[in-house]
Amino acid sequence: MDAQHLEQDYCSVPEPAAVDNALNQTEDLRKEVDRLRRQVEELSVSQRFCLGRFAASDDDVRFYTRFVTYSHLMAFWKLIEPASHNMIHVSRARARATTIRSEAGTTGSAWSLQPIDEFFLFMVHLSVGLTQRDLAHRFNIHQSTVSRIITTWANFLYTVLGSVRIWMSEEEVKAHLPNEFQDYPDTQVVIDCTELRCQTPSSLLLQSEVFSTYKSHCTFKGLIGMAPHGAITFVSSLYAGSVSDKELFKQSGIVSLLKPGMAIMVDKGFLVDDCVPCKVYRPAYLSKREQMSADEVRETQSIARLRVHVERLIRRVKQHKLFDTVIPLSITGSINQLYTVACLLVNYQNGPLVKAWAKD
Repeated sequence: MDAQHLEQDYCSVPEPAAVDNALNQTEDLRKEVDRLRRQVEELSVSQRFCLGRFAASDDDVRFYTRFVTYSHLMAFWKLIEPASHNMIHVSRARARATTIRSEAGTTGSAWSLQPIDEFFLFMVHLSVGLTQRDLAHRFNIHQSTVSRIITTWANFLYTVLGSVRIWMSEEEVKAHLPNEFQDYPDTQVVIDCTELRCQTPSSLLLQSEVFSTYKSHCTFKGLIGMAPHGAITFVSSLYAGSVSDKELFKQSGIVSLLKPGMAIMVDKGFLVDDCVPCKVYRPAYLSKREQMSADEVRETQSIARLRVHVERLIRRVKQHKLFDTVIPLSITGSINQLYTVACLLVNYQNGPLVKAWAKD
């Protein structure tokens, strides 16, 4: 062994400066890795079709979900998120009527999307009316998974929102009564019907049941009740389009909520005076008379000005574009849940119907 190796000191330690330099390099590398990881995550979010991609744009959030701002949407999500942990998921074996219950505290569901993005997918379907095939491509999941997510969230929101009492007491209605209703101070609810066009069934019997003579098309028909200050306080189930307004009113269940001291405001076609225990405000109509009196004309114009707001409210419901097209018969099994959820969501998605009516 030569002298050079004999003189080597294998017990020597690195200089302190060299140790500090190595540690600094390690820390710099760690920070660079973290920066690159965040950049990859940001790029992934920007390329994926998910709620996070649109969080910075209230206009996009409003377009895809009908919630007026991202903050509104997240406030609503905080209300329903705790209940979503016990959500019943529709399984692949729907024919056997089986379901999958998600475990409490689980971050994901039976499929690949996070719960908040499942909710976002449902809202995009409802609000923009995108087909299941389109949604499957956008979210990069199978079309059958899209179908199960939509059905699952329709059932879940129908149950959760339906458990919230929206009918208001007489005292609550009067406490929020706008000045515009001072001539009708006992008005409890403003009522109107709306129709949703549906695909024509091949069965002639079914065609006759859902055909609406008013719309000259096959429709589903529902009744909506609005408190004078603009909140939805009653939503009926959907009925076949051939049902009359009066029959729908009787079958809807709203009569049981009315009391003698209340009044309802309806359109001239609602001849329901013999069905209710309360007063009815309705525009006058000529019947067999040649003309109305001056008082009747003034009252008709006054009621018409107030009733226009329930029509505006119904337009808010139909801003969910799923109902702006002909509804395919393939979703009739869940159309009642979808429609009811769309109606109930209106109370959460928007600001006041008339800003001047809003009270602190």
